[in-house]
Amino acid sequence: MNRNNGNAYLDMELLRFTTAGSVDDGKSTLIGRLLYDSKSIFEDQYEAIKITSEKRGEDFVNLALLTDGLRAEREQGITIDVAYRYFATPKRKFIIADTPGHVQYTRNMVTGASTANLAIILVDSRKGVVEQTKRHAFIASLLGIPHLVICINKMDLVDYSQKVFESIKKEFQGFASKLNIQDIQFIPISALHGDNVVEKSDKMPWYGGPGLLYLLETIHIGSDLNLVDCRFPVQYVIRPQNDEYHGYRGYAGRIAGGVFKPGDKVMALPSGFTSTIKAIDGPEGPVQEAFAPMSVTIRLDDELDVSRGDMIVRENNRPQTCQDIDIMVCWMNTKKMLPDGKYGIRHTTRDARCIVRKIHYKVDVNTLHRIQDDLDVGMNDIARISIRTTQPFFVDKYQINRNTGSVILIDEATHETLGAGMII
Repeated sequence: MNRNNGNAYLDMELLRFTTAGSVDDGKSTLIGRLLYDSKSIFEDQYEAIKITSEKRGEDFVNLALLTDGLRAEREQGITIDVAYRYFATPKRKFIIADTPGHVQYTRNMVTGASTANLAIILVDSRKGVVEQTKRHAFIASLLGIPHLVICINKMDLVDYSQKVFESIKKEFQGFASKLNIQDIQFIPISALHGDNVVEKSDKMPWYGGPGLLYLLETIHIGSDLNLVDCRFPVQYVIRPQNDEYHGYRGYAGRIAGGVFKPGDKVMALPSGFTSTIKAIDGPEGPVQEAFAPMSVTIRLDDELDVSRGDMIVRENNRPQTCQDIDIMVCWMNTKKMLPDGKYGIRHTTRDARCIVRKIHYKVDVNTLHRIQDDLDVGMNDIARISIRTTQPFFVDKYQINRNTGSVILIDEATHETLGAGMII
C-alpha cells in the first residue's frame, strides 16, 4: 500500500455498529456474511471454517464461525461474549460489536453498544417480535444509539413473504413508539443465503429499500456527535523539562464535544479562570480545529492552574456542576448494589467517591414498566438511582452528550466495574 492510499484509509469515516437478537436469530451468520461477501476475510480463514463446518456435519459453510471465537460459544452454537470485528469497504471503515442474545448477558450488550452509531437488531421471521427484541430495542434507546436497523432474517424460511415482513414491521413500530429512537429502518434478509445483505435480492422484488451493506456505507452519522457544546476533559498536563520545549505547557486529552480552534476564549473548570487557546497540537503537529473524538493537546495564552479531571469549556456554554446526580444504571456485577453503598465513581477523567442515596425503581425491560416493590439491584438489572459524589462533576444529560453524560461505578477494594450509568 502506498503512502497516499494509507492516508486515504486513515481518513475514511468510521461507523461503529452493534448487533443484537435472540439466540439463533442469526447474528453471527449475518456478520460472517458481511465479512465474506465484502471480501474482508482471508482465503485460509474461509478454508478453516469450511473444514470445521464439515467436521460438524453441516452441509454448508457456517459463516457464524468467523465471529464465534470462544470454544464454549462454538460448542453451544451461541454468542456469550462481545466479539469485536473490523472491516472496511472503499467507502467506510467499520467496527462491529457482536453482542449476546441471552437475558443474562444484558451487561455485555450495554458494553458493546455504548459507543455505537447504529444498532442492528435481528428478528427471526418465523417468531416475530419477542421479549428479547423489545429488550434490545429498549437498551439501544437507553444508550442513545441514533440509528436502528431491524433486519428481519430467515426470509427464505417464510417463502420471502411480504405479508410476514409487513406484519413484523408494524408490530415493532407499535412498541418502538414508546421509545426515544430517531431513525428506524427495516430490511428483509436471509443471512444464510446473502439476500439483501451485500447484494440486493431478486427474490423480494416487493422490497424497494437498500441492502444492508449499502445502508451501512451511506447512512449519515456526521450529525450524531455533539459539535455545539465544547467539552475538553483534561487527562494529563504536559510539561517537558528540556531546553527544546522550554516553557511548553499543554493540556492533553480527548475532546468530548464541540469544536475548538486557536483564538477561542475558554474557561477552565472548576476554577472558573478564563484564557484564550494559543495552539492545538495533534499527533502529527498543530491543527486548526479539533472536535470529538480527537485526542489533542491544547495550549493556552495564560498559565492557569489546570490538572487532570478539570474541564476546558466555553465561558457562555458550561455543563452543569453538581454533586447530586440522578442516573439510570445497568448493574454489571454479581455483587448486588447496596442501599447507602459507597463506591468509586469515574466521569470523563475525574475520579471520586459516591454514595447511593436512593434506589427509585428498576425497569422491566420487556414491558418498560417500573418495578417499585423489588429494589434489589443485581447483575443485568437496570435501575434509576440517586447518588451524591464527594466532589463536583461537570455533567451534561446523556441524551445531549454521551461522553459527559455517562459514569461508571467501581468497587474500591477490587477495582472491578460494578455499573454503567447514564445521567438523566
